[in-house]
Amino acid sequence: MSAIDEIKQRIDIVDLIGETVRLQRAGRNFKALCPFHTEKTPSFIVSPDRQSWHCFGACGTGGDVITFVMKRDGVDFREALETLARRAGIALSDTRRRPEEEDRRDRLVEANEAAALFFHHALREAAEAEPARRYLQTRGLDAPTIERFQLGFAPAAFEALTAYLRGRGFSDQEILEAGLASPGDHGPYDRFRARLMFPIRNERGHVVGFGGRTLPELEDPSRPGPKYLNTPQTPLFDKGGLLYALDLAREAIRATGTAVIVEGYMDAIAAHQHGFSNVVATMGTALTERQVSLLKRFTRNLVVALDADTAGSEATLRGVEVIAGAVERETIPVPTWQGLIRHQQRLAADIRVAALPEGRDPDDVIRSDPGQWSRLVEGARPVLDHLYAVTVARARACPPVERFKVLEAFLPTVAAIPDPLLQAQYLDRLLLDAGLSAPDRDELRRALRKMTRPSTRGESPSARPSPALDAEAAREAFCLALLFRYPAVRERGLRISPEFFHLAEHRALFLAWTQEPDAGVLAERLQSELRERLETILARRVPPLDERRQLDALESCVWHLEQERLRAWKRETALAVADLEERNSPSRLVESTTAASSGPTDTEEPAPADVVRQDTEAGLLLHRRVLEWKRNVQS
Repeated sequence: MSAIDEIKQRIDIVDLIGETVRLQRAGRNFKALCPFHTEKTPSFIVSPDRQSWHCFGACGTGGDVITFVMKRDGVDFREALETLARRAGIALSDTRRRPEEEDRRDRLVEANEAAALFFHHALREAAEAEPARRYLQTRGLDAPTIERFQLGFAPAAFEALTAYLRGRGFSDQEILEAGLASPGDHGPYDRFRARLMFPIRNERGHVVGFGGRTLPELEDPSRPGPKYLNTPQTPLFDKGGLLYALDLAREAIRATGTAVIVEGYMDAIAAHQHGFSNVVATMGTALTERQVSLLKRFTRNLVVALDADTAGSEATLRGVEVIAGAVERETIPVPTWQGLIRHQQRLAADIRVAALPEGRDPDDVIRSDPGQWSRLVEGARPVLDHLYAVTVARARACPPVERFKVLEAFLPTVAAIPDPLLQAQYLDRLLLDAGLSAPDRDELRRALRKMTRPSTRGESPSARPSPALDAEAAREAFCLALLFRYPAVRERGLRISPEFFHLAEHRALFLAWTQEPDAGVLAERLQSELRERLETILARRVPPLDERRQLDALESCVWHLEQERLRAWKRETALAVADLEERNSPSRLVESTTAASSGPTDTEEPAPADVVRQDTEAGLLLHRRVLEWKRNVQS
């Protein structure tokens, strides 16, 4: 749970707003005179079920506890969040960078960009780079691909790059801090020497580090080094938080709705050269949660391509499980056989594993048969099925006395399946396919029952999501996803009022989007709480649309949200009229309405005429908008 969600859960909106205005019970809700404009008829509604407020009068806006504090105190999102965090006893992290830190990072990026140019020029022009050029030729890379990925060559001299960067105005300290040199007794010397160089960029396309591969023709047998050498940890480079080629793959991932994850640089480069531009690489390490978080900005559909040699290794299985652990769960209503509704959690993503043929890696398959690669990705198995198959294969390869331990290690994965029927089916299949003895089968079933607890047992009603709030929040999030995904809707999006977004974090993200539409740039500037929400929004499933349908989708999203809020206003005005009718006879109501319409009254109670007028206006406006929408659809 994010800090924003925890604050909203701990602070009751009725208590908070009740400290500012006098709330009166009105059915399931509370009403009051709006604290933000002068009125005589209460148009300010607070919903404890939805934990939201709305002014149906002159303000015409609403929101949650955070937006209320923002409007009441005249502060921005962060200040309101800090006020409420203190009230709720929650500590917020401050991840905003100081201007001097931003300048320092920019300088390190410039050093890495200059190094990439130096290495690339050496690959093209230097005589000593001939072995590197031959190697790339044997791997089937063409000139446009080499240019696109800006591949390079690090000369064998100890100070070739260092001297070049000094000549470009970079200090020794900056060269060291960028990870381009190592400290020596006589000053810095080049970290990368006699290697084929792969510039590593962040999702925005800035060079933040390098990977260097040895070449057999240039390797010194007396001083062997690692086959691959990466930039060390720097303020810019964190191998576990980067994905190779993501800057080139991000648009293709959005367009196809799927990200394919491979292991090595050459796997990703070969994929892009053959038109598979939605491929990224983990650079030889197991997948991390931070890498999954990066991908969640662009899609929820992930395919991990594994060669047969590593598909069942411990490291690979941990990597596959990391994906499942890093993706959020979504709560969905599920009907039971009794006709009741229970809430069930499931992964808010489709995670699959593509296992390659024996002895082949992605680079081999793509270069020899691109069609086979397409079939393997399209036929990728759900992650649970892959883990199941690997577990069964391991168990059958073990002596009978050791099979129980192999299957016992898989039980937490089975226990995490939210559907009890599917859970039971997987366990029965597992026990049958693994060939366990009857006593061991009974023992595993008992162990699974201990791990499994019904998700809704003992759950309080307030802990379950409010379907109405979920629907409104989901539509707001979809609207933001359209704005971030499709540049063509920016002009229309800029005409949306920030007040349109009721959730404070959505309003803050919209305001940030008006200043910076690039989600990658924005993510680096946002506080951690907003960055988490942005990643969730960017990972929403948005269908590929042409420019006209993009605008239609945004218009439809905005219209339906406004329409639902008008319906809520109509429901409230209808309740107010019903309340008047309950307290007055029809003839007396007509008399009081007529009298009130002829002039002002001294009472603080809302005039009956005002109540009836509001109800009529709400109904007319609601009806008029429906007619306008139908005319627009027909035209």
